[in-house]
Amino acid sequence: MNELLVQSQIDIKKGEIMERSSVNLGRSMVWVVAIVFFLFGSLLMSCGQKEDVAESKKEAKVEEATKAKTPKKKGLSLDAWKANFDPSGAKYKCIVSNVSHPVIKGVYAGFAMRDELWKRTNGQIYIDFKPFSMLGGEVEVLNQLQMGAIQGMGVSSVAATNLGPRFGLINLPFLINSFEKLEKFVGSGKLFDHYMMAMDHQGIMGLDITGYGNYGWATTTPVKTIADAKKVKFRIAEAAVNKLNYEKWGFNPVVMPWPDVPVALKQGVIDGLDHTPMVCNITKKFDVAKYFTQLNYAQGLFIWIFNKAWFNNLPSDLQKTFIETVHDVCADIRKQTIQQEIDQIAAAKENGIEFFKLSDSEMDIVREQGNATHEKFADEINQLYPGDTYRPENYLKEVQNFMGYTK
Repeated sequence: MNELLVQSQIDIKKGEIMERSSVNLGRSMVWVVAIVFFLFGSLLMSCGQKEDVAESKKEAKVEEATKAKTPKKKGLSLDAWKANFDPSGAKYKCIVSNVSHPVIKGVYAGFAMRDELWKRTNGQIYIDFKPFSMLGGEVEVLNQLQMGAIQGMGVSSVAATNLGPRFGLINLPFLINSFEKLEKFVGSGKLFDHYMMAMDHQGIMGLDITGYGNYGWATTTPVKTIADAKKVKFRIAEAAVNKLNYEKWGFNPVVMPWPDVPVALKQGVIDGLDHTPMVCNITKKFDVAKYFTQLNYAQGLFIWIFNKAWFNNLPSDLQKTFIETVHDVCADIRKQTIQQEIDQIAAAKENGIEFFKLSDSEMDIVREQGNATHEKFADEINQLYPGDTYRPENYLKEVQNFMGYTK
């Protein structure tokens, strides 16, 4: 009897222990499940936020770059071109870069686009235009544009060849080398449209162009002959066409980003510039380089290009308005640029800058030597890409014939 009682008590104790173990196990399982759900949920949230975080970082980098590169020198404030509206309510923002000074009409086009587009879209699109190399040199900014960190750029025709070799057409010597020839080319229809497709394969669309005058040489010593030119270290842009030009001419080119030019010129690293009189006068390069040789071998262009992915995300009606606005503004600015070059040359002469021209016989030599650049660069200009709708057998030859080019 006692044994039965003892055994009974032992069984009861075992039951209690098992019950407590079961309860404890259940509680542990609840905690495990809760922790798993918490971790899984956190992972989902993290994955869902990756794109937003990446985008925020991208925007932050652009903002930091803007702040870091915002010009501090006197006279380089953007206050004179401040918008007369509050852009904070815009649905779409388009950051557009340019390396030069908005006193130049071809650069000011960025602000003109901003204001006109704001008006035509009733405040839906805001162009945040950043001139003065605020975001860096052109090659650097081209990379930002291609990645989508910014949405647009008024890129010089010389730097544009880095992502669109076809854009080098305009830099070929003595092909499109006057305001009249430039307008003829713009009105050529399929030839100009094909030109503007130069970066399409890079995810970048070209819409239109503005100019900054006729190219020549600003120098610290007079250059009246080819022999004089061969003694000069000419700064040229970061572009294969320009480098090839100078090699064929037998001159001494120094490839250099535009923001580095002022210091290099003052320190004697270079003693000449391949540029236009308008730009040299407005950007104070004539403070050091007191002479200008009017070669007039090419037109300086700003090509207005935009990130295709950003543009394609706009509603169709805003896409149409965007394109029309850019075309209208550029056409008006090109007319203003013709008079601006006349005015800037006159102002430079009044300030003591001496202007020269090579003799007719030496111009013939430079023109003949420059034709080698046409021949050397033809394959790159003629190259076709999948997105090209016009597919000429020899695009360069068609343009040469249309423009009446002779060697």
